[in-house]
Amino acid sequence: MSSEETGAHGLVGAWRRDRSERVSATPGRARTGRWAQLEVIKVGRTIYLFNTPGVQGSRGRQLLPVFGDIMVVSVRSWVANEGAKHLVLLLWLGTNAWLFVRTFLLYSSGPQYYYLHKMLGLGLCISRASASVLNLNCSLVLLPMCRSLLTFIRGTQKMSSRKTRRLLDKSKTFHVACGVAICIFSVLHVSAHLVNVVNFSVSYSEEFPALNLARYKGEDPKVIVLTTIPGVTGLLLVLILFLMFISSFHYIRASNYEIFWYTHNLFIVFYIILMMHIVGGALKYQTNMEAHPPGCIRSNQSTGQQREEAEQAEEGEPWCREDPHFHHHYPQTWLWVSAPLCLYCAERVYRYIRSSDPVTIVTAMRHPCNVMELRMVKKNFKARPGQYILLNCPGVSSFENHPFTLTMCPSEKKQTFGIHLRVVGDWTDRLTQLLLPPPKLDLEILPMVQQRRYPKLYVDGPFGSPSEDVFNYDISLCVAGGIGVTPFASVLHALLDGWTGFKLQRLYFVWVCRELQSFYWFADLLCALHQKLWLENRPDYFNLKLYFSQADKLQNISEEKYQVLTSRLHFGRPRWKLLLNDIGRANTGRRVGVFCCGPKGISRTLHRLCNSNPHTGTIFEFNKESFS
Repeated sequence: MSSEETGAHGLVGAWRRDRSERVSATPGRARTGRWAQLEVIKVGRTIYLFNTPGVQGSRGRQLLPVFGDIMVVSVRSWVANEGAKHLVLLLWLGTNAWLFVRTFLLYSSGPQYYYLHKMLGLGLCISRASASVLNLNCSLVLLPMCRSLLTFIRGTQKMSSRKTRRLLDKSKTFHVACGVAICIFSVLHVSAHLVNVVNFSVSYSEEFPALNLARYKGEDPKVIVLTTIPGVTGLLLVLILFLMFISSFHYIRASNYEIFWYTHNLFIVFYIILMMHIVGGALKYQTNMEAHPPGCIRSNQSTGQQREEAEQAEEGEPWCREDPHFHHHYPQTWLWVSAPLCLYCAERVYRYIRSSDPVTIVTAMRHPCNVMELRMVKKNFKARPGQYILLNCPGVSSFENHPFTLTMCPSEKKQTFGIHLRVVGDWTDRLTQLLLPPPKLDLEILPMVQQRRYPKLYVDGPFGSPSEDVFNYDISLCVAGGIGVTPFASVLHALLDGWTGFKLQRLYFVWVCRELQSFYWFADLLCALHQKLWLENRPDYFNLKLYFSQADKLQNISEEKYQVLTSRLHFGRPRWKLLLNDIGRANTGRRVGVFCCGPKGISRTLHRLCNSNPHTGTIFEFNKESFS
């Protein structure tokens, strides 16, 4: 048994001994002492202590895992961080399930589909039920990608509350969920239709020829697929969807973004073919059910059959007054897809017009650790701290647009805006070579006389991000890992420029870097902000902590002008739990906005700790930066 398990069992044993001495008649619950109102539950090898509600001072059911770091999971904190997201997820899943079941039952028991279901069986029900789910998700998958619309909603305070804006932060996740649903139900839809094609061939109806898709009994199913509009367009849709799905994996996006970009833009072809796919009338329904009730007795049948069915008619079976009439389905996909598709296309046109004018590059400079800063000017460009832009450089790639957070926003005093980008990958490397080419030593012109010619750059945006809400909390904690500091640099610039009219009363800023030189990216900004707040007699407004994670390397910031940073520099990794405990004690009973941009390890730890809040009066609302 490990030491953690031994400690856990020892703790539970102490609780049980204490309970036997102090507990009243209620089993499994202590009434007094340090174990008051705790319950023990063992899940697998993990032992938990539950704090039950209904006690004075308790803010909800809480969960304490005994071994490892003792942690309290508060329902209030979990609801604040996960409640709305999971509610939307349940609504989406419920709508998908309702559509599937409703359509399945319609085709399995609907009288207008009696003869078609008799021919195709279960494949008909599954193919149509999955098609209804595909219609829903093919319409929803476009909405999270309407960046300008989401930015407008986010920036309109009257239209969006903080909860709504936090839901908008999950737009990319919702887009991925809809995409996965499209892939899953496409597989189900295609599989069911393959069964239908075989049944069309095997169960060829001589009695109702209008119902057939095959030209004769026993026709090769492959010929049916390759000679019908639904079959050919279905194959093309499967091919495009397969390419889009494969190129969406993180490994491909990280190693070769161009593949992801070009295949994902096949969505235009996908929707065009989807509109054609619904043409062809492969499946038909009966139109004259009053004159020909499904399963009625036909007068032109053989004498033997007529005699048998006449006996059935005496028992209540109706007679047919005419032969059944069949008609193909009216297309319904366009009803689902047309509005979101038009909205998305209109937004793309708007964004194309807005980004058609190139920016004027003011300066481009190198920073330590392979980082480049780019400052630009564009007419009528307005942005808020925390927003990001899409950068396009035709000299590198005409169709690629890459997201970069604004580290400096235009203001009334200056129109300049800037970004910091880390040179990682082919695109940023080629962009750096165009912006900062190596000097040519063979030129006779003096270096100071040489004119620098920058390539053309186009900017699309700005677009909203979670970091915009830093100013909408009384207390905010910004956590950055390495180059992940960029969303918060514009926030610091706004404070330095004297922005007013926001709620923020205190800002905690934690920056973790592996290389000491990384702190020099914004060292002047941090020192200037500290000096400004010190002169305004507000030194506690901005709480700064810098962490140099390579504790084995004895380095320090030696420059005298950066002594403010030296006193706030810590070696090693932050102890996140203790940090949040200190913030929680200092801000009891308040909501603290936690904003994170950095490695997954940091964001996962903070996310878990925000849901596991040991201070029942303090709510930590977690916000993670994610570019869509």
